Amino acid sequence: MYYLGIDIGGTKCAVSLGEDVGKDFAVLAKVKFPTAGKKPNEVLDIFLSESEKLIASHSLKFSDIAGLGISCGGPLDAKKGIIMSPPNLPGWDDIHVTEFFEKHTGIPSKLQNDANACAVAEWLFGAGKGCDNVVFLTFGTGLGAGLILDGHLYSGTNDMAGEIGHVRLTEGGPIGYGKFGSCEGYCSGGGIAQLGKIAVTEALARGEKPRLLDAAGSIDAIDAKVIGDLAEKENDEFCLEIYRKCGEKLGITLSILVDILNPERIILGGVFMRSHGIIVPAMEKVMKNECLSYALDVCKVVPAGLGEHIGDYAALSLATLAAKGE
Repeated sequence: MYYLGIDIGGTKCAVSLGEDVGKDFAVLAKVKFPTAGKKPNEVLDIFLSESEKLIASHSLKFSDIAGLGISCGGPLDAKKGIIMSPPNLPGWDDIHVTEFFEKHTGIPSKLQNDANACAVAEWLFGAGKGCDNVVFLTFGTGLGAGLILDGHLYSGTNDMAGEIGHVRLTEGGPIGYGKFGSCEGYCSGGGIAQLGKIAVTEALARGEKPRLLDAAGSIDAIDAKVIGDLAEKENDEFCLEIYRKCGEKLGITLSILVDILNPERIILGGVFMRSHGIIVPAMEKVMKNECLSYALDVCKVVPAGLGEHIGDYAALSLATLAAKGE
């Protein structure tokens, strides 16, 4: 069977064509186009034309497509298929996107936020395959979670489930999701950058000048990649300490999820996927002390199995659910 994936982003959009053959799933083709400067109706019309051209290039018609999945940043109403004013999509207010695609293509369609879409992708095709209880954490610009519970995507009463990044861990500390000391403030690319800036500022006040400052060029230019490169490639103790702090707070965050949800897999993308070697030791130490042992014994914490291709599979994985009416 064939599927279409629609990825709506603030900077760029993409439409993908996928096919499942037996137990395997393949992304056959993908087309990208910029979002900026276009009104919602213009973007949706481009999606239609690009989708039609994409499937025609594989000698297919809309009637040959079993399901269509739409991945988009929230807030949104997934049950009604409505995009509701995402901050990275100005002008996208009350857009009935699922209805639009079903009306113009006749394909069963499903909308979900990007974290949930990635969770479904990892559950069906990645590191969570074969598991009934999976938590996926974005660990990118922010920290959001997608939850697979008892073999089903769980999105909550009004699609707000999984916002672990909003939970406050400390009264002070880096800001994430509008809160000082939140999980996102410590466990995200932006959070690691803040930890680095705080550490450099404190070092300068002590009369020290860390290599991190020279590597970045200025305090404002410090980001997770610069810190990670110094830590991993040059074993810089100053930067390793920053990642250790991140790892400790990630350990507390995951311990909350383990004790409440009792998952088989916790899968992390983004920064964790690329730098787990310098995050895991501190994370595991905290989890061993914090988690209920029986719950921790059955849970594995792993990087995203789909790697950098997870975005290609996210919307397509929703399409497979749409085809089944789930």
